[in-house]
Amino acid sequence: MALGGDASATRTADSAAFADLLLSAGLVSPQNLDFARQVKQRTGAHIDEVLISQGLLDSESLLIAEAHAWGIHPIDLAAVAFDEELVRSIPGQTYLGENWLPIRRNAQGTIVVATARGVAPEREAEIRARLGGAEVQFVATTSWDIKNACLRLFRAQIADEAANELWRQNPSLSARITFSRGQKAGGIISVLAVIGLAIVWPVQVVIGIITLLSLIFLAGTSFKFIVAMRGARYDVVERITQHQVELLDDRDLPRYTVLVPVFREANIVGQLIRNLGGIDYPTEKLEVLILIEEEDHETRDAVLTSNPPPHFRIVTIPKGHPQTKPRACNVGLYFATGDYLVIYDAEDTPDPDQLKKAVIAFRRGGSETVCVQASLNYFNDRENVLTRMFTLEYSYWFDYMLAGLDLGDLPIPLGGTSNHFRTAALSELGGWDPYKVTEDADLGIRASALGYRVGVINSTTMEEANTSIPNFIRQRSRWIKGYMQTTLVHARQPLALISQIGLRRFLSFVLLIAGTPLTFLGVIPFYLITGITLFAPTALVAQFFPVWLLWITLLNFVIGNVIMIYLSMMGPYKRGTFHLVLWALLNPLYWLLHSIAAYKGLWQLLTKPHYWEKTEHGLTTHVQHG
Repeated sequence: MALGGDASATRTADSAAFADLLLSAGLVSPQNLDFARQVKQRTGAHIDEVLISQGLLDSESLLIAEAHAWGIHPIDLAAVAFDEELVRSIPGQTYLGENWLPIRRNAQGTIVVATARGVAPEREAEIRARLGGAEVQFVATTSWDIKNACLRLFRAQIADEAANELWRQNPSLSARITFSRGQKAGGIISVLAVIGLAIVWPVQVVIGIITLLSLIFLAGTSFKFIVAMRGARYDVVERITQHQVELLDDRDLPRYTVLVPVFREANIVGQLIRNLGGIDYPTEKLEVLILIEEEDHETRDAVLTSNPPPHFRIVTIPKGHPQTKPRACNVGLYFATGDYLVIYDAEDTPDPDQLKKAVIAFRRGGSETVCVQASLNYFNDRENVLTRMFTLEYSYWFDYMLAGLDLGDLPIPLGGTSNHFRTAALSELGGWDPYKVTEDADLGIRASALGYRVGVINSTTMEEANTSIPNFIRQRSRWIKGYMQTTLVHARQPLALISQIGLRRFLSFVLLIAGTPLTFLGVIPFYLITGITLFAPTALVAQFFPVWLLWITLLNFVIGNVIMIYLSMMGPYKRGTFHLVLWALLNPLYWLLHSIAAYKGLWQLLTKPHYWEKTEHGLTTHVQHG
């Protein structure tokens, strides 16, 4: 394609001259250029960013135009033979941050450098300094081509950092080792001691264990009740109003990255692209990175055939261990360019203004706010009994429990999606722990330990509730196992954690993160003992259990279930889903499923702690309506 004009006289092009070049070359129409200028005026984005993000200019044409404006030749980095030793002499993050990449040294000793941000003299001087003072010869490329080249050239390093960077920074905070040597020794000694005592005093040991579990169960359910009731005051409070959202100026909005980790989700990627395409945020300041495992060709092909918008990009996750969502997210963090970052799952439909509400929350919360969590709820709540129970649970948890934790300035265990982060602070935290299977819950604790705060916003992401019990058990066992992992990690240095977050927050962590798995593990034994108490002959029961213990167990069963039924009934009132209220009476059966999942999670913790139990999506027969 021939482009008119002589660009050799200048090494850079201002936006007006570059726009005229695009117009004179026939790359854009006058109408599209006028539109791009209007968007630039409103958002402050560059004209080329507007045209690309709106699909009005393709990357190849942009590359040719930029090369012409800069007076250099374009190059296709996918077809280049790199001097890998030269490239790896500088960290890959430098190239990504500064948008240039050395290719090779030619026969004259000059280094050929690909650039996506022009060739101004001061930029040339900075790049020469990084390359040891060598002469450079520039060629033009795009930012995304540089990213793809870095992913190929630094593949092994990126895969290793995504899996092990937190481990290297602070091994005590990583779940790479499930049980520390002290925990193994303490666990073995405790088990042997209990077995020894049980041989000598079997009845007394059983009574002691049941009493201890009863107290834990009662403390855990009471804590949730108190916190949720405090959070209930937000029933009538609009934390971020629509008017405040409307007052935002697009020019002042920060750049935002959306990470979407997917694995074997070919059946719903079309829905994903439609849902995330509804986000109300300037596309010039928005990048959506779809994180796809290297071997998942089916999902990749499904994304490509769905014709995603230009600001949607595929990031291929290099093979590695462990193959988990948090490892994929760490790779995404490596390539993210946004000032803020959010995680969405493949089936998510966030409120259109959720990103804008998050920006307001971050500005309001100050620099100590590292993350804000949006609520999660389900669009297929009427599908069957399980989806109704799932919706009840999420309604009380996100609408009341997290609000109560936020109000009390207590550590908030994040949900697996709709977490909005300050990107720089997330990197400071070490990203996600890829060896934890509920990496989100852990991040909230680590944030508190560094003095950061996690908040909540009044925005909702709609998801697909589990429709089948086997799928539910798989998902919930992974979540409970993750809580167990998080407990073990932070139990390695309890005094240090207390000094970092304070005794009040520490007790909240114990009751919520450690207490939840213990509560679920106690459900089946409590139900059995309650059944024995009610139906076995009194004389037989009295031989093994004192009356006071039977009363404690019975009251615990009644009080615990009444509390959870009441909390479940609270959920529908905020959202007006009153058809769900009476289904809360089935909560004791729902908790029985949790108990089964807890024992499966405990078994996996001992046998395959880093195994990511895959939850199948796209099984619902219900269609979400906008």
